[in-house]
Parts: sequence; structure tokens; C-alpha cells
Amino acid sequence: MKKGFEIVVMCVGAAVLYGILHDQITARICVEYFTIGHPRMFPTSNPTLLAFGWGFAATWWVGLLLGVPLALACRMGSWPKREPRSLVWPLIRIMSISFVVAALAGVVGWIAASQGWVFLMGRLANQVPQEKHIPFLIDLWIHNASYLSGFVGGIVLFVLVLRDRRREHHTNVAKEQSTTSPRQSK
Repeated sequence: MKKGFEIVVMCVGAAVLYGILHDQITARICVEYFTIGHPRMFPTSNPTLLAFGWGFAATWWVGLLLGVPLALACRMGSWPKREPRSLVWPLIRIMSISFVVAALAGVVGWIAASQGWVFLMGRLANQVPQEKHIPFLIDLWIHNASYLSGFVGGIVLFVLVLRDRRREHHTNVAKEQSTTSPRQSK
């Protein structure tokens, strides 16, 4: 139970750290993404403070949604258990891949918005200053890509953990059978 809780806390911490670092960048691309495009939870337009606030508020639950199933995948059942420390590098890989995917999505968003293929509509088009439409869309593409790649990465990690635990279980069973079979035949 304690190790499962450690896994959940580690995932929440990793998600929050990623969110804060991520938002330190996107708040500087377009602060209006946070001040106009989000509910007014933080009474500031300081990009650093907004990045800390939204970096936490928008990601702790992502870490929880990753951490609980991952803890179950690592610790439940009779298969060999995975220790929390075994997830450090896989989580770093997910965050790194998510960062690269988000950066690429930002470039795609910039191209698409610059070419007029995507644009703001409705309330946002009216409230966001015209010169901030393209940066706003860049942030939108970056954020959506981060959520999507993190979600996919979490599913992949969940499946890999179960696969590795199953493999290790079958390897252990085969070793036990190979060491006990010769003795039984005597």
C-alpha cells in the first residue's frame, strides 16, 4: 500500500513539475491564453505567477489519473512488484517526449495560424487582441499536444509495466520448474 501511494505521489509531482515548467514557456508566448482563455483563478497577469498557479491547477489531476492506475499496474496481484524508483526514467521519458511533441505542435500551430488555416472565433476572437491571436493559438496547440502525448504515454507505460511484470512472472515460473524438475525425476 505504501509503495502504491509513493507511485501516485511521484506521478502527481512529475505532472505538476512538467506543468509549471511548460507554463513558464507558454505564459511568455501569450499571457492572454491564461488571462482571457481560462477562468480568472489567479488575480494577476504576471506570467511567472500564472505559470506556477496554472501549472499546478491544470496538472495535479493528470498526475493522479496516471498515478492510480500505474500504482495498480505495478503493485496488484501475485506477479513481481515494480518499485516506485523503477518508474523515474520512464516518467522522465514521457515528459521529455511530451515536451518535444508540444514544441512541434507549437510550430505546426504557428504555421497553421499564420496561414489562416486556423483562427479564433466567437468570444475569444473579440476579447483577445488581434496581434495576440497567433500566439494564443500556438499556446492552444502546445497545451493540447502536451495533454494528448502525456495521456498516450501514460497508457503505453501502463501496458509496458503489465507486460514486464507478466514476463518476469513467467521467467520466474520457468526457472522454478527447471530447478525442480530434475529432482522430481530421481
